Amino acid sequence: MSSRYTFAQAFSGKQEAFVMQEVGQAAVPQAGGVFQIVLPVRWGDLDALNHVNNTVYMRYIDEARAQLYALAGIPVPGDRASLLVHMESDFLKPMTYPATAVVSLVFKRLGRSSMAFDFIIDTQEAPGEVYVRGANIIVCTDVHTGQAVPWSEDELRRFATCFVLTETASQE
Repeated sequence: MSSRYTFAQAFSGKQEAFVMQEVGQAAVPQAGGVFQIVLPVRWGDLDALNHVNNTVYMRYIDEARAQLYALAGIPVPGDRASLLVHMESDFLKPMTYPATAVVSLVFKRLGRSSMAFDFIIDTQEAPGEVYVRGANIIVCTDVHTGQAVPWSEDELRRFATCFVLTETASQE
């Protein structure tokens, strides 16, 4: 059975389980939960060397975070903002056109006002063949003061419903 699922399959409960942990009264994302999106590689994403430009991969990661917020129902913009404070990446293999990129955010750690994710980018055409891997950290801030603020129980509950444990992750 393939470990690649559509969103409909991922949230059907048939092949994966949501990854949540109860902390006090709040459900929070648990390490190992995966949020995944699929993006077509566009011809305009290529550089002069005829492969996806390294900066475009960062846009793919941005799009994954934006879709995560949208699915979680977190308003953007709102009175609170999630700021990217750390990004690291390893470019392992050039991706070419045509392709369909699969961006996976893997929940790693929850802090008082931060969340850490690992990410990988592979393709639907070659699942498991990793082109880029890395990590990023976001911090929840008050948009009026610019100060870090703790995640609310509601935000954590909403994020928790977006991360699923795949068959692959459950076997590791």
